[in-house]
Amino acid sequence: MEAKLGERKAFDSDKAADFGGPYSQAIIHNGLIYLSGQGALNPETNQILHGTIEEETEVAMDNIRIIMEEAGSSLNNLLQVRVYLADIRDYGRFNDVYRKYFHEDPPARSCIQAAKLPFGMRVEIDAIGCI
Repeated sequence: MEAKLGERKAFDSDKAADFGGPYSQAIIHNGLIYLSGQGALNPETNQILHGTIEEETEVAMDNIRIIMEEAGSSLNNLLQVRVYLADIRDYGRFNDVYRKYFHEDPPARSCIQAAKLPFGMRVEIDAIGCI
């Protein structure tokens, strides 16, 4: 999915989870890809997985991976990641799963506790990467 310099292009993939909201899975602009927040939504069934923080993190990260790959990129091209946890006490367990997705040079990241996440999810992750 190639966008011309200066062109803003919405990107959606049938292979990635669809939360059904009035937004794109990602926007591509000037060689960057801006991913909407991803959570524990099974991309095959579009059903929320209410599981452990580890299970929900895996599903959210897999959704990010799918979008990046479908857009012609990869997790290695993520520049910044923002993590929203329903409970900051899950921080260490979240990190145990998250670090498996980045073997070297992980992206810049912030992580906060959110008062409440949509659909009762434990984690939501958005990201900015390059194509």
